[in-house]
Amino acid sequence: MASKSRSQAVRIGLAGLGNVGLGVYKNLEKNAGLLRERTGFKLEVSCVAVRDPKKPRDPSVSKTRILNGWRELAADPEVDIVVELIGGTTEAFELVCAALRAKKPVVTGNKALLAERGQELFKLAEENGVPIYFEAAVAGGIPIIQTVQEGFVGNAIRSIHGIINGTCNYILTRMAAQGVSYWSALAEAQQHGFAEADPTLDVSGWDAAHKAIILASLSYGFWIKPEDVHVEGIQNVSLADIQFADRLGYTVKLLSVIRADEKGLVEVRTQPSLVPKTHVLASVSGVYNAIVVNGDIVGETLFYGKGAGQDPTSSSVISDLAEAAATIVYGPRHSGFVPHGLYGKSKPVDETVSRYFLRLQVDDQPGVLARVATVLGNRQIGISSVMQPDEETAGTTPLILMLDDAPLGAVRGAIEEIAALDAVREKPAWLRVETMKE
Repeated sequence: MASKSRSQAVRIGLAGLGNVGLGVYKNLEKNAGLLRERTGFKLEVSCVAVRDPKKPRDPSVSKTRILNGWRELAADPEVDIVVELIGGTTEAFELVCAALRAKKPVVTGNKALLAERGQELFKLAEENGVPIYFEAAVAGGIPIIQTVQEGFVGNAIRSIHGIINGTCNYILTRMAAQGVSYWSALAEAQQHGFAEADPTLDVSGWDAAHKAIILASLSYGFWIKPEDVHVEGIQNVSLADIQFADRLGYTVKLLSVIRADEKGLVEVRTQPSLVPKTHVLASVSGVYNAIVVNGDIVGETLFYGKGAGQDPTSSSVISDLAEAAATIVYGPRHSGFVPHGLYGKSKPVDETVSRYFLRLQVDDQPGVLARVATVLGNRQIGISSVMQPDEETAGTTPLILMLDDAPLGAVRGAIEEIAALDAVREKPAWLRVETMKE
């Protein structure tokens, strides 16, 4: 990686000119003077690689070289830093590898790429002595990556709880506030541009899970495998669940939870969860993201902001560009991921422990609760509270139970057995309950 003096411009090769790529370009131009004053060097876009050079472009990029595809970008002698914003995990992987082999720092916002192939990429970065920067991969404009890497460097991370998908948070917020169904809230999110035409990656929970993998890997020093992560989406969260949770003093959020137990086993999961209304995460509404990091020295800290969009995401990309340029001028510190040996294994999801919300639709007759309690008791699962609303329908009634801390495997087994009882008329609905206490 060639060094530069502060008087020389650091030249950027931008791969991808979609919403975020255009935002990066425009905001680099907009705040060029400010960036130069703060960093001591000039950042300029040398060229832009796009899939179709003939496609009409924003007039602001007319003075910049347009390359046909990304393949010549990494080898271009006029490029010092490669910015990958093309998405996906195939061509993006090839581009990042090519850039690292060419000894050029990489900036990416590609969470899926890092979650699925990060271990390979950081190994290659280490071998070639060049860093990867990825602030934009998690929570848009919230500077959480740098904070975990540097701000908490002296802390053992006790836990991370995050609302890190704006689409799901918007849908659940609208369901709670307006009493609309999941499908109505999703359609509204799509109309406002908060959800894609195909929202599967978001609503399935995997967008948030990819981000959780990155945060967990940084926090605990080994790369988490996607197959070791428990993921549930919001598609099956009903309005009834949200309304009963509200009556019990909770809000339903798609929550990513990361923590290590006393044996050093690391738990990483994303699922709809009940969050106490008294906790700050319960008040995070709309498309906003929030992350609570609990360190053994600093305690609980909160990070809040927009998790997506052109400007918030481009802000994180530009921050990384400034850091990447500094490595060219002053020399790199590390590859972007520093492994260590304090942890090293993921916790099996069936061994993860939490409280649970269980909603049943049962025959309105004596003895049903006792039969349900017997099933739970046989598996050593306690009941902390019971609510039986006066909402009888065709001889059935809802039965809401709050269960004590229990391993997920035991709870799943009990719910399967309860579902088979002749007095249970619908598939049981259940959600985790997060107390946020360590």
